[in-house]
Amino acid sequence: MQGGIAPALLYQARQRAGLSQAELARRAQVSRSVLSVYESGRREPGSEALARILAAAGFRLGLRPAVRELDDERAGRILEQVLDLAEALPGRRRGALRYPPFVRRSR
Repeated sequence: MQGGIAPALLYQARQRAGLSQAELARRAQVSRSVLSVYESGRREPGSEALARILAAAGFRLGLRPAVRELDDERAGRILEQVLDLAEALPGRRRGALRYPPFVRRSR
C-alpha cells in the first residue's frame, strides 16, 4: 500500500467485516478493480465514495469540520478579549539585553 490513510482504512474495514474485495465492491456499488485501486493507494477515493464503501462494510465515516464557523457576535467578543489581553501585556524592552557575567570556576 502506498500513501494516504484511505487505503489502510478501507483494507482494515474490509478485513474486519470478513468480506472479499468482490463482495465489498458489490455492496458499495463500485467495481472490484476500483476498490482494489483504492486499497492499493494508487488512487484516492473522494469522501462520498470512501463513506459509501465503509458503510457497505458496516462502518461509518465520522468527519469533523476543520474550521468551526463563528457568528459575527462571538467573533467580535473573542477579538475584544484578545485585544484586552494584548494591552495588559508588558511593553517590549528597549536596549540590549543584559546577562549576568560569566565566571569560570577554578578546578
